[in-house]
Amino acid sequence: MTKTELIAAIAEKADLPKSTVAKAMGALSDSIVESLNKGEKVSWSGLGTFDLSTRAARTGRNPQTGAAIQIAASKGVKFKAAKAFKDSLK
Repeated sequence: MTKTELIAAIAEKADLPKSTVAKAMGALSDSIVESLNKGEKVSWSGLGTFDLSTRAARTGRNPQTGAAIQIAASKGVKFKAAKAFKDSLK
């Protein structure tokens, strides 16, 4: 499901205009990003938890040449699904 399809599905179920749903989804994603940038976890009851993860710099290998390369430190997002969410899946 794409973002557009998700907006359409939510708009239909909630009986709201697509533009309103799109604005709300934009605000939701912006709020999640802001919280993660502050180092806070974002918990959504019944859905799960978003958490910032950091990866240290490390040495890797170029698969074509075998030469050692330095891989920079990076940040990512981990999502842990809530039990209720996992249990609802068929």
